[in-house]
Amino acid sequence: MKISRRPTLIIGYGNPLRGDDAFGWHAAHRLVTLAQGKSVRVLPAHQLTPELAEPISEAELVIFIDASHQGEPGAWQCKDIARNVLLAPDCWFAHYLTPVALLVFARMVYGACPRALLFSFTTESFGCGETLTRSAKAALPEVLQRILAIL
Repeated sequence: MKISRRPTLIIGYGNPLRGDDAFGWHAAHRLVTLAQGKSVRVLPAHQLTPELAEPISEAELVIFIDASHQGEPGAWQCKDIARNVLLAPDCWFAHYLTPVALLVFARMVYGACPRALLFSFTTESFGCGETLTRSAKAALPEVLQRILAIL
């Protein structure tokens, strides 16, 4: 059995002042404590930025946690992110980066692109406020358990 020496990287992102948009951010903050003792690095972030490409390139597995407006509110999903997705030419000039764009960027700049999972929670509200909705609070422990099981 091959033992990996590269850690898992968890990036939970979202705006903590916009309700359920902070789902990934809250999850990351909880995982800092819950994942202690494991070969994992947890990065809470407000948004994905190009600077994250370097730690992504150093990981065996990257887990992104985010909020989404697509799907049934209160539901969550986990999906593998394809690393060979072609980027649209305007992707690099967008107002934000996607997880796939960061994976491609890590491969282009650092020569490494790890396996990646995206956990998405479908929100009820992106409205102003520092608290999660009831459905987000209810889904958070389940998502955290699933992530911890992967580690």
